[in-house]
Amino acid sequence: MPASLSSTLLDWYDGHARVLPWRNPPGAPVPNDPAWPYRVWLSEVMLQQTTVAAVKPYFEKFTVRWPNVDALAAAPDEDIMAAWAGLGYYSRARNLAKCAKAVSERGGFPQTEPELRELPGLGAYTAAAIAAIAFGARAVVVDANVERVVSRLFNIEEPLPGSRKVIRARADEITPSARSGDFAQAMMDLGSSICTSKAPKCLACPLINPCEGRKAGEPERLPVKPPKKAKPQRSGTAFWIERDSHVWLVTRQGTGMLGGMKALPDDGWTARSDGTGAPPIEADWQEIGAVTHTFTHAHLSLCVQRAETTSDPQGVGEWWPFSDIGEAGLPTLFAKAARLVLA
Repeated sequence: MPASLSSTLLDWYDGHARVLPWRNPPGAPVPNDPAWPYRVWLSEVMLQQTTVAAVKPYFEKFTVRWPNVDALAAAPDEDIMAAWAGLGYYSRARNLAKCAKAVSERGGFPQTEPELRELPGLGAYTAAAIAAIAFGARAVVVDANVERVVSRLFNIEEPLPGSRKVIRARADEITPSARSGDFAQAMMDLGSSICTSKAPKCLACPLINPCEGRKAGEPERLPVKPPKKAKPQRSGTAFWIERDSHVWLVTRQGTGMLGGMKALPDDGWTARSDGTGAPPIEADWQEIGAVTHTFTHAHLSLCVQRAETTSDPQGVGEWWPFSDIGEAGLPTLFAKAARLVLA
């Protein structure tokens, strides 16, 4: 079955592949372009836990501003973080900057999975995807879409995450030596458009005949997932300090939540604890309202307070004009707070 299955899927992909700005046409040879691995890597990092629709404008913005890995490596980290603002999961942007520097220092991307995994921020999936798509190597590429397709194709009943070893072994069985990159992208496209998590379109699926999950009668229940843990509710306060139509912005420290991003001063809230509510300066504070945001590990309700001052607050920061606040590169949470105040 593996050979005929992979051929069937590749035939389907040849006629149904999504046209994406980081993708090579089906069946085309790997481009002889030094920027090609960079584009593949950038797209794969951006697509982690993020939709194609959300990634497209960011990918275009990055590749116009930084057309190759050397250009990105030379960019200040704060510029990269600002350009990433709104895409979420900001540790990806920090790792992007680190990885670009590492690749530039070594003179280009390595071409093997083991070497790729040594780069900052590259796990098993990303390394395999780059090896297969950027360099044409045979690699077993398993993301959430592939997990779903393989679980249903082989009717794997064991719940995640315990089933991942079996899923990978089964994916290895059906991955061809030729066109490995196309096969990986075909599996992803199948999972995103046909073998969807809810209401899979089995009658349109090229793999309907060999699919054991379909034969068992309930493919939509696979893969079996453990129940989700409830996210805790956290609360905090952001402080809008203004002077002469400028707002005081700080850069968040460390590698924690929104680390390295421009932001409003806040009261020290985290995903594990509420904020103290203490303002950074003595002033006549006015409560404007609250904004909410959901992070990976917690829900946050952020109270927004506003005050005017005639002097610089203590600590490192900068005055940013209201009229240019959209160019500050604020993460979504603080962009919401800014919109609330300026409304």
